[in-house]
Amino acid sequence: MKDKDMHNTITATELKMNLGKYLDYVIDNHEVVITKHGGKAARLSPYITDMERYLFVKETSLDYSYGGMRVSYDEFIKIYEKSNLRMEYINGEIHLLASPGVMHQKISRSLFLILNSYLAGRTCEVFFAPFDVHFYKQGFKDPDVMQPDLLIACDTNEKTNENCRYMGTPSLVIEIMSRGTRTKDMTFKLNTYMLSGVREYWIVDPEAETVMVYGFKDHEIETSRMYRKGEALESYYFDGLRTETDKIFAP
Repeated sequence: MKDKDMHNTITATELKMNLGKYLDYVIDNHEVVITKHGGKAARLSPYITDMERYLFVKETSLDYSYGGMRVSYDEFIKIYEKSNLRMEYINGEIHLLASPGVMHQKISRSLFLILNSYLAGRTCEVFFAPFDVHFYKQGFKDPDVMQPDLLIACDTNEKTNENCRYMGTPSLVIEIMSRGTRTKDMTFKLNTYMLSGVREYWIVDPEAETVMVYGFKDHEIETSRMYRKGEALESYYFDGLRTETDKIFAP
């Protein structure tokens, strides 16, 4: 049996009858799970040295220990480039990002379709996370680095660097709240977006089924309004961008 045909889950009886074959499979850097009485009982995996195991555990634990760490911008960039985790850098502190849930993804998809339809034929573009944006706040030397859930950027042609990284300022930013991000979205991120020149900020609350829309001018809040389910939401900055909130929270 060729490797590509080999199953990585086998019964204890299969292992006893074909031990040599499965050992060769494992030596070729594959893993085999052995079941007994319908449940997983053991695992055969390639050998790694104690040092390799130590380095793997150390690297993984270091990754998760970065959450809440206060570092400089340059230190954050070095950590971020070596890590596989999604991170944001706000007010000199590292914030780890959790994977979004089902409702979050459904709302994000609805918003993307609404914005993408509105922008058809226009020069602005809609992007969604993960998408790193450097926000340079007025009066601060180093930027915050965040991954908004969605954003509209109208300066990608002028503000994309040689590494194809967007280095501009979005016109509209949207965050979809969760219980773990509520404070961050409503305070730290609100402040960062306002001071960095963003023109409009939406905070979407899936539990309350509301959208809070902030309009910024000259780095201050010019207007704010909450839209509830069943109401028609209108953009502060983009003329003609209007949608029923039912379309955002549709099941």
